[in-house]
Amino acid sequence: MAKQKTAFVCNDCGSDYAKWQGQCNDCGAWNTLAEIRLGPAAGNSKGSNRSIGANRAGFAGALAASRVLQEIDLEELPRFSSGVGEFDRVLGGGLVPGSAILVGGNPGAGKSTLLLQTMCHLAAGMDALYITGEESLQQVAMRARRLGLATDKLRMMSETNVETIVAVLEELRPGVVVVDSIQVVHSAELTSAPGSVSQVRECAAWLTRFAKQSGTVLILVGHVTKDGSLAGPKVLEHMIDCSILLESTDDSRFRTLRGQKNRFGAVNELGVFAMTDRGMREVKNPSAIFLDRSTEPAAGSAVMVVWEGTRPLLVEIQALVDDSALGNPRRVAVGLEQNRLAMLLAVLHRHGGLQVGDQDVFANVVGGVKVLETSADLALLLAIVSSYRDRLLPADMVIFGEVGLSGEIRPVPSGQERLAEAAKHGFKRAIVPRGNAPKGEIKGMQVIAVAKLSEALDALE
Repeated sequence: MAKQKTAFVCNDCGSDYAKWQGQCNDCGAWNTLAEIRLGPAAGNSKGSNRSIGANRAGFAGALAASRVLQEIDLEELPRFSSGVGEFDRVLGGGLVPGSAILVGGNPGAGKSTLLLQTMCHLAAGMDALYITGEESLQQVAMRARRLGLATDKLRMMSETNVETIVAVLEELRPGVVVVDSIQVVHSAELTSAPGSVSQVRECAAWLTRFAKQSGTVLILVGHVTKDGSLAGPKVLEHMIDCSILLESTDDSRFRTLRGQKNRFGAVNELGVFAMTDRGMREVKNPSAIFLDRSTEPAAGSAVMVVWEGTRPLLVEIQALVDDSALGNPRRVAVGLEQNRLAMLLAVLHRHGGLQVGDQDVFANVVGGVKVLETSADLALLLAIVSSYRDRLLPADMVIFGEVGLSGEIRPVPSGQERLAEAAKHGFKRAIVPRGNAPKGEIKGMQVIAVAKLSEALDALE
């Protein structure tokens, strides 16, 4: 018997090596290499002539199938709605036949609940199959009954063997299928345990290949590791078309669904849900919940307009500046980048004339939102100034803008849409970069355009 060939793949970056080593040369991570089994090579020396002939025939067929880019029909992809508006928004407008979608999240975030609600809705108009490997069919049925879902159309199956799953899919040919979760699915051809690199990689490849060939929408549920990334090899993210992460906090009933990769729409799109006793409910106006401010105004609070995917979002940011009892003052940022906070404090000292080097500085984005763009720079600095001076910012003022190292206020994308969203929520004043100043007046809103940090500080006087 020929010796089985193996390779070692890095879980972080997907690089492969012929033998095991402690550190990955490409990404520098330690102890991330895992062994995978390679398939047998196609063909042999005895049938080399036959293999060459087959390859030539395959090459001729592939050459005939190639087309000039200009001749490709640009018809819109035949999307269909999942029945959940916020889910459709993150997907880019709906589900695309033949696509592979990976949904990840912390335990208890609501992945299975959201997908069960979606599948029960889709089953009313097409063949839908929900495959569970972590729960029994009775457990899923109890959840569906508790949520009040329609259970007369959705097909259920409890199975973890990928060969059996693919055989059932080829027989049923459903329009959409959910596999919950990919970490428990295994192949009998591999000797490694379920959840290992080789099992996750090969099983995902089997299922994705079937989805592409049959036009079935494949939704895979993935676990999240302790560092917040999807478990399994990094190559799994390259196989699928869309990667979505359902985020939650322990002290909030709200859930955020964020797109991290999408071949059919915008990335970093955000959907907001509320977990209730009837399941996941959409939040149509997320700005309203993030702007649920205290009735007693306090210094250090400001409202900013961030851009999430394809829509503006009004979020409150809070800052607290206090005397430090330590030799090394603390800098804590929740929902913001820690290093950017330190950089902005240096800009505030150099170009704003405010020294907080001996103060503890805490910054927090209300509602558990993670702000990934630089438009929050100006709002954060003005909130810090408000807390340091113990002076309230106007409750009807919104702020956005990027702050450069030389103290300049840089414009941000979609400035007009941000101002329109703020005006819709009743804000009367705005401090924005000069490059985002509207060409015409916005009814009921005074826009203060600034080019330097010093001008923004003067606007607060």
